[in-house]
Amino acid sequence: MWATADEKHQNWPIVYTINNDREIYVGETTSALKRIRQHLEDPRKRELTHVKVIIDDSYNKSVCLDLESHLIRYFAADGQFRVTNGNHGITDADYFDREKYRKRFDEVFRELTATGLLTRSIPDIVNSDLFKYSPFKAINPEQAIAVEGIVETLFEKFARTSDVPMVVQGDPGTGKTIVAVYLMKLLSDIGHANLDDELDRDSIFSDFFQPEYQALFADLKLGIVIPQGALRESIRKVFSKTPGLDKAMVMSQFDVGLSEGTFDLLIVDEAHRLGQRANQSSASLNIKFGDINERLFGRDDDSFTQLDWIQAKSKHQLLLIDIAQSVKPGDLPKAVTGELVDKADRNEVLFRLSSQMRVEGGNDYIEHIGAVLGGVATQPKSFGNYDFRIFDNPDEMRAEIIKRDEEAGLARMVAGYAWDWTSRKKGFEHIPDIVIGDFAMPWNRKLVDWVSSPTALEEVGSIHTVQGYDLNYAGVIIGLDLQFDASAQKIKFSRANYFDKKGVENNPRLGISYSDAEIMEFVKNIYRVLLTRGIKGTYVYICDRDLRDYMKRFFS
Repeated sequence: MWATADEKHQNWPIVYTINNDREIYVGETTSALKRIRQHLEDPRKRELTHVKVIIDDSYNKSVCLDLESHLIRYFAADGQFRVTNGNHGITDADYFDREKYRKRFDEVFRELTATGLLTRSIPDIVNSDLFKYSPFKAINPEQAIAVEGIVETLFEKFARTSDVPMVVQGDPGTGKTIVAVYLMKLLSDIGHANLDDELDRDSIFSDFFQPEYQALFADLKLGIVIPQGALRESIRKVFSKTPGLDKAMVMSQFDVGLSEGTFDLLIVDEAHRLGQRANQSSASLNIKFGDINERLFGRDDDSFTQLDWIQAKSKHQLLLIDIAQSVKPGDLPKAVTGELVDKADRNEVLFRLSSQMRVEGGNDYIEHIGAVLGGVATQPKSFGNYDFRIFDNPDEMRAEIIKRDEEAGLARMVAGYAWDWTSRKKGFEHIPDIVIGDFAMPWNRKLVDWVSSPTALEEVGSIHTVQGYDLNYAGVIIGLDLQFDASAQKIKFSRANYFDKKGVENNPRLGISYSDAEIMEFVKNIYRVLLTRGIKGTYVYICDRDLRDYMKRFFS
């Protein structure tokens, strides 16, 4: 009866949702009658009870694909429903009058919020971890080529028992984590798809939804390793709300070492943060390190690293690497990660990402930050609309961060580890850790998901709470751990003003002592990470006046 009321209900581009109280599916079609009837006849969708059809006289196929992709991402990040779509059809293609249509999408979003299908505003959704790390993100062409190459490589090489690890190499903000999460969902979808269902044959990944791929991927034992605890919990939250994925798939390197059986594929995000044998953060982890070595190799040899664990526990590995984001001596040595990249390149299993997904200042900004910290910058640069500022007063910088948070959300203060964490030693009492004249703020009270915590704007985040996270605006304090030697005209490191004990700890087990020059490289990497967190802008206060004057030379 509904279909016969208007011919567009049977022959017109539309977007629809079909849901119950727990799950939702979003689709697009040119035949609402036929497609919705197919869903109602599908045994897997019989429990879905409500249908909404979004129809407009001006819609065409491109508009509907775009709106469908937006809704899948927003429903997944809103968290009220489990989105049962696959992610291979998510698009971000340009088309005629796209911006005009996208402005009109706001009417759809408001209507869906008014009827209770969406529970949060779009800005809140977009700023959430569920959105930023969603497997339903639209990946860019460069990332899509990498994903396609990885799936093809897996298909060709899964018959082998051992293999050269595949490597994805990219600077901060190129979307390495997004590729890892997207790939996990795509492999699960290929392995469990209903191949008789209607697929978008324009998708770059549609050719993988074939019987021969499904037969190989149907029973894969997959895992993703996230070395940073804070980010690991965020990814677990995403996986717990995504059909085909499970939070148990998201592991620490210790979880992998103690796990039963062998994984078909382990994906390691930030693989440069895997550890070599060094003093761990707790006595129990020191014991576990030795126990895992005994369990996997029959002996506790100090030469074994957590990378060896990953390779021993999996048939195949995909390692996501940015060598310049190694931030402490206990991380894998640069020689090891460099050899991983070179070996992958020689065996044609290296996938490079270079396009900026995070920082609106683009690759030029990322490279310029590296050049300034590396002492090789030669001239000042500006970066279009990217809001970069160096402040002479930390209170003024904080006031601007508060304003940006009111406007756009996710504006946070962060700093290098140039102050002791006194408040943590005293049970997270609200006492100032970072004091610069009249400026006084505590370090972050929350260790996991600090960025989204309700008190985050009143605190300063460290490298251990923000690495891997995006901010809209970052207010970065560069402490006295980095200073400028005016006579030598170069940046120097002050060990007396660096308070990360693990960041300066020698490694007597391996007979390694770290010089100031070696520690300075880790500290520079920390500031490189902090200075590339801000999507829309980065504000900087530099405690050492000479270093402040030096850095001002290179930003116009």
